[in-house]
Amino acid sequence: FFRFLSRKAVLATAVTGTVALMALGAFAWKGPTVAAAPDQVARPARVAEIQFRTHMRSLMLAGTVVPRIETTLGFRVAGKVISRDVDVGAVVQAGQLIARIDPVDYRLAVDNARAALASTEADYLRAKADLDRYQALRGSAAFMTQTLDTRQSLSSTSLAKVEQAKSQLASAENNLAYTELRADAAGVITAVTAEVGQVLAQGQGMVKLARSDELEILVGVPEHRLKTVRDASRVTFELWSDTGHRYAARLRELSPSADPMTRTYPARFTVVEAPDFIGIGMTASLVLARPDPEKLAEVPLTSIFQQGKEPAVWVIDPVSGAVALRPVVVSRWRDDSALIASGVQDGEIVATAGVHKLEQGQKVKPLQVGARP
Repeated sequence: FFRFLSRKAVLATAVTGTVALMALGAFAWKGPTVAAAPDQVARPARVAEIQFRTHMRSLMLAGTVVPRIETTLGFRVAGKVISRDVDVGAVVQAGQLIARIDPVDYRLAVDNARAALASTEADYLRAKADLDRYQALRGSAAFMTQTLDTRQSLSSTSLAKVEQAKSQLASAENNLAYTELRADAAGVITAVTAEVGQVLAQGQGMVKLARSDELEILVGVPEHRLKTVRDASRVTFELWSDTGHRYAARLRELSPSADPMTRTYPARFTVVEAPDFIGIGMTASLVLARPDPEKLAEVPLTSIFQQGKEPAVWVIDPVSGAVALRPVVVSRWRDDSALIASGVQDGEIVATAGVHKLEQGQKVKPLQVGARP
């Protein structure tokens, strides 16, 4: 009896458990189909107004501050270098002494020219006196026209020799002055090519002088950026040693051929506004800006919702406050914003924060309406 009773109890228990499991499964299957009523309370959202306007397209290039004029200075006469008063990096002023060559021979040449001048002046004075005395005999039997012509010729020749001697003296004095090499402009010595004791030929270089009165920024322009450089309407630069301050520059020269080593086109930009301190060899960031050919709308990057592979924005209806996802065409991306070419209209309102939490048709309450600066 007890065995039969136990079988019934086990069977009843199994049936009860099966029914309970089926009921639980039915409840679990029906649970997701029961949706709560949608929340119609508008969520606060940050927004911005779409404004299409002209934007500037910029290109940044790294360059070096260089002098526009860098000349090799040398003596205008030959000789042995006896002193050098500057070194590389020295800042010199116009007229400052740089080096000297041995002036002994040139002093002797000056003395010789002075003696020659004195001799020719004496000859001229004697010839002039003879001519004057002979002219006083005019009308007498001792006066002869042929003799007068001879004395006039001799006087004129003596005068010409005086002028020649004066020129030779001036040339000798100039050569003596050329034994001192002086800076012809203010600048910086960038190289020394000769030392004391070296005998230099006429015109051979002694030092290199970079003039500081006009500085430029030298950059290498990639070939696909040549048009951007030519069309730039505004050029500014910033020194790496003085970040945060920009100064005006102007394109002066763009090389027609590429550098054989870097394969870039050298371009020189004249410094229009010079900083308080700018030195040759400093590094600068050059920014070239030109207006876009079409008007674009700038929105924060947080406004962009990636719909598959295409960007989109949530456009807010100004009457109902409902949002609608709309694909847009982004012309280009910036560090913290995107420039939209099409897909939205001027004056429309878009969400700028929490775009990944919005749903189609959801109502929002704008917290802030603003445009990108």
